[in-house]
Amino acid sequence: MTDLSSLLAPGRVAVITGAAIGIGAAAARYFSACGMRLCLFDRDQKALNILSAELSLVGPVEAVVGDVTSYDDLCRLRDTVYGAFGDVAILMNNAGISAGAGPWSDIPAWRHQLEVNFFSVLTAQTIFVPRMIAQDSHAAIINIGSKEGITTPPGNAAYSVAKAGVKVISEQLAHELRQIPQSKVTAHLLVPGYTWTPMNEALKPAGTPKPDGAWTADELIKYFVERLKRGDFYILCPDNEVTLEIDAKRILWAANDMILNRPALSRWHDGWKEKFHAFLDA
Repeated sequence: MTDLSSLLAPGRVAVITGAAIGIGAAAARYFSACGMRLCLFDRDQKALNILSAELSLVGPVEAVVGDVTSYDDLCRLRDTVYGAFGDVAILMNNAGISAGAGPWSDIPAWRHQLEVNFFSVLTAQTIFVPRMIAQDSHAAIINIGSKEGITTPPGNAAYSVAKAGVKVISEQLAHELRQIPQSKVTAHLLVPGYTWTPMNEALKPAGTPKPDGAWTADELIKYFVERLKRGDFYILCPDNEVTLEIDAKRILWAANDMILNRPALSRWHDGWKEKFHAFLDA
């Protein structure tokens, strides 16, 4: 594996979408503490301005207000960061929503889910990757996936489909970048565990404290950075309840549904639940 520590060197540049709160804000604070220059993108102008003002006391920050579903806004983000800094070391495609839709309901919700959680990632890659390759310095694209895009649990089909798409396009991107002779650009898939962010908090009653099983966004980013430095593509994160060993067994079980011709999503099937738990405990 390649040591990617140089990506976080003082003076290099990180671009983060969905940067104003949650994982994006934690990443921005971490990168700023490393001495990196920042270009932060979010549609929440108030929250973005507050974070930008905080971090501008540490180093240079460009703030771009925009919508990740807008091609023009993402082009403006690219033009802003290259105009200000002439470099992108890290592009973190972090913006996302959790609003769901079922397998036969609410086509507008489906379209919005895919536009925000999948097509924004693809669009950002289309806009940024050629320029990142041309700059001829080490750089990385970080796409935020989800375990729901790997084991695809029932309950939020639109989200699972969108995040499964992020996994696939990230794998394809990583492969194609490897085919470029002397390529200095890599791709990485960050798959958080249960992380307490405003997006998750919004699903709970007001005032709900962080559950003991969840990580903070800061804990997630510290774990992610160590794995990024190692050059890992799949950065699957644990939390305070789910270990990497449990994740591995869940992923293996899901893959074996097809190989063993079990019912779809057998982990949640009444006739297979006990067998799954026996497998998990073995």
